[in-house]
Amino acid sequence: MSRPTRRAPALPEVNFSDYGDVRSLHLGTLWIQGSMRLDAPDDIELEYVQRMMAWMLFVDAPSVMRRHAMQLGLGAAALTKFCRRKLRMHTTAVELNPAVVHACRGWFKLPADDARLNVIVADAAAEIKKPKWAGTIDALQVDLYDDEAAAPVLDSADFYRDCRALLTEEGCMTVNLFGRAASYERSLAQISEAFGDTAVWAFRPTREGNTVVLAQRTPSRPDRATLLARAATLQERWGLPAQKWLRVFKPVIASLE
Repeated sequence: MSRPTRRAPALPEVNFSDYGDVRSLHLGTLWIQGSMRLDAPDDIELEYVQRMMAWMLFVDAPSVMRRHAMQLGLGAAALTKFCRRKLRMHTTAVELNPAVVHACRGWFKLPADDARLNVIVADAAAEIKKPKWAGTIDALQVDLYDDEAAAPVLDSADFYRDCRALLTEEGCMTVNLFGRAASYERSLAQISEAFGDTAVWAFRPTREGNTVVLAQRTPSRPDRATLLARAATLQERWGLPAQKWLRVFKPVIASLE
């Protein structure tokens, strides 16, 4: 007698809602999985998503367009569009649910793939293990949640080690930590185990409870003047509230001392 085949869990329904001039993506529930301002579709609307761009504090602005960004979890494609269109970066996004990709192209102004944009429908945990990605990513942005948004779907030291292996020597990973069943301390410990304590930085939580953590492939401590200058450039050139970030963004090791 043959064993019954185990079916993969059904993927959630994808829909959207409009509130004023802001459109939000949902996966079959009221939880917002991403948002877009209708009159500025390439800007980043949500505060925590803006903070996922904090890797830019660790590189010089002229080098940004020569770098490669990867998003694990497409959401409403805010990061993907910003990196591809505003920063003109080589951009790769990995999304498990093909309906999310379809929704982003139909409702959230995600452009078609081209020489600088590649949207891959795949399991992120499996995709990032492929040798072709090793050491090629400068900015890895991880925002992996199911329809209930209860906790990160992938949140182990092994997963974060695989993420670290993707990065160039100057590369950074940013992760959104959020959810009813999430544990910031546990997730931070897993990230620190994979990257090392001195490589990890964190924001204070947003009002909504999102905490963005950044981990560097190669730990560094830019001086205050460098960070201030880079933050001013990000704000002036790309409209990111980076000067405000510096008041709520610190190396984790300093907060533990």
